[in-house]
Amino acid sequence: MKDRKYTTVATENYPLLLGSSRYKPRQLFAVGTLPASTCVGIAMVGTRRPGASAQELCRRLVRSLKGTQAVVVSGLAQGIDSYCHEAALEEGLPTIAVLAQGLDAPIEGSRGLLAKRIVEAGGALVSEYEGDFESRKGTFVRRNRLISGLCQATVVVQSKAQGGALITADLCLKEQKTLYAIPGDYDSEVAAGPNSLLDRGLAKPVFTPESLSQVLGLPKQGGLSLEELDATGCHLSPEATVLFKKVNGFRKTFTELQSEFDFNTNALLTILTELEIAGLVHTEDNYQFHFNGAA
Repeated sequence: MKDRKYTTVATENYPLLLGSSRYKPRQLFAVGTLPASTCVGIAMVGTRRPGASAQELCRRLVRSLKGTQAVVVSGLAQGIDSYCHEAALEEGLPTIAVLAQGLDAPIEGSRGLLAKRIVEAGGALVSEYEGDFESRKGTFVRRNRLISGLCQATVVVQSKAQGGALITADLCLKEQKTLYAIPGDYDSEVAAGPNSLLDRGLAKPVFTPESLSQVLGLPKQGGLSLEELDATGCHLSPEATVLFKKVNGFRKTFTELQSEFDFNTNALLTILTELEIAGLVHTEDNYQFHFNGAA
């Protein structure tokens, strides 16, 4: 990355939760744009040799975070890390790659191209190593400490029974942060790590990728989409679905709703109650209904 100038980050400007982390480094270097203080770091980690459907799984997990204040944080390794960075770029989410080397050290192949795309898209590369310092034994564990330190929570997507992702998981727990894992087939090698974490009660499960933002407790600007709501097991009635699709994103009075839909008063009140329970409508002024689902 010698074509991009890195900067030294002042301690008081360490991004996300790193400044208050037990893993706060003595120095930090960055290339690109660090996220705003209102953003929430979510670590998404896993094996370098994932299963056949892992890329689509990562896309669906990251897509669930769209519309939230999440920043996808990972380690730019092949496999799950790269899939999550790529998914964030596809969905327009900010992403931070934490490196186990200096920011002037070469990044070869597809990882180098991905690093360049992250910076160009408004994300960042960060490291506690200066200049062209090369990665070596021990630097990857220190990188994992930064990943955990930056983030509010860690999600283990796929991992063998032993691996770097489980080191990050352990670091997350030592900081008393919340750990999540994606359960998989009992006979799948790349599900052994997450399944073990869940078996031992160390991690919380994410049963459907579309529910990730809800499981993490991250509010969406504009609320949930109907697809995400359905994935959580909350199924709207056909009448509520028809109404919501038409007025999604608008503010309407009760009278306006009566004029636009052929529902009697009791039926309309029932639909509005259903949508309110689902979190898709609220009233702030005791007059207009604010339909706040994601487009």
